[in-house]
Amino acid sequence: MAKVTHLECSACNKRLEAGRIENLCTCGGPLLARYDLDTIRYRWRRREVRNGPSTMWRYAPVLPANGSIVTLGEGWTPLVRANRLGAMLAAGNLWVKDESLNPTGSFKARGLSCAVSVCVEMGIRKVAMASAGNASSALAAYAAAAGIEANIFMPRDVPQPNYLECKAHGAHVTLVDGLISDCALLVAGRAAEEGWFDIGGMREPYRLEGKKTMGYEVAEQLDWELPDAIVYPTGGGVGLIAMWKAFQEMEKLGWIGGRRPKMIAVQAEGCQPIVRAFEENASESRFFENSHTIAAGLRVPKPIGDFLVLQALRQSAGTAIAVSDDEIMDAAVQLAGSEGIYPAPEGAASAAALKKLLQSGFLAPGSRIVLYNTATGLKYPEAWASRLGQALAATEHDKLGGLITPR
Repeated sequence: MAKVTHLECSACNKRLEAGRIENLCTCGGPLLARYDLDTIRYRWRRREVRNGPSTMWRYAPVLPANGSIVTLGEGWTPLVRANRLGAMLAAGNLWVKDESLNPTGSFKARGLSCAVSVCVEMGIRKVAMASAGNASSALAAYAAAAGIEANIFMPRDVPQPNYLECKAHGAHVTLVDGLISDCALLVAGRAAEEGWFDIGGMREPYRLEGKKTMGYEVAEQLDWELPDAIVYPTGGGVGLIAMWKAFQEMEKLGWIGGRRPKMIAVQAEGCQPIVRAFEENASESRFFENSHTIAAGLRVPKPIGDFLVLQALRQSAGTAIAVSDDEIMDAAVQLAGSEGIYPAPEGAASAAALKKLLQSGFLAPGSRIVLYNTATGLKYPEAWASRLGQALAATEHDKLGGLITPR
């Protein structure tokens, strides 16, 4: 792993040697991969990026895998100009970064492609993770492609498509009566005995590296000028942390200046530890009791990288905002009906939040704004049925033979 010069603890700044199997720092802080960007900037010019593949691996010089790349074609997803939705919300320069077109239907493919590639390079043959949904199916797919064993722990009420995907790809799945935090405890308790490498979000350094390509892509797709605001659905918050890291790297490479978008974390009202910590001016979050939301990926009661999310929000003059499940699904219908994008509830949460941010004046109508739709709505039949089921019951229920039961 010659490209990674070292690993650095995001909490205590301890420096660790690259090329070793590592999870968290001894202090408990997440580790970040560091590169010799001064050298890379003279060997890799911005104009050369367009000659790379139409995947996230076009940014290979700032990704950790050297040659053992496990890819299913992830990344380089569309950045869609949302004119009709923008007109409805009075946002004249609105864009949607549509991650639903990734393999396995979500942005999680980026992180797992990168992390599994490093696992193959290091000779790791067994991996495990706790997941609220989409990361599980991504891990199962990339582990299958790499020929390594995947052990996945998910809440029992995870969206059914995630469970089916994991089983189809041959992963070992354990359903847990609890939240993702309960699943993580089970992984941690068994990892040493079973010989598993914990590949959970922010519990190793390399999933974040794959996700940071969302930041590189949005810069390239906007001709290397960052937007005024990024509205991002935040469960664990790894994607937001990763993009913030990408912007720092691009500035050191000389590709962009020092201006940054307002980073806006969107959470569900039923699980909003980041919003509460931001409003309390706290440096980290507290466990959010009785977490519940229709958006499974937002149900993370205590993100391990919470302090990094909060730092990015404050350094960018951004904010954190919560939306209700009703607002989420109303926005999902509006996004699907206006732009032809069938969003995950998490992605729809960004659109719901944008409406509030514009109404409050936090964002100006003419600002260039990028919303992230992190997954396809096809992964969430239960959530969509809860919103559309009553209408379906009145019109098509008999034709479908009761296939969808309204809640």
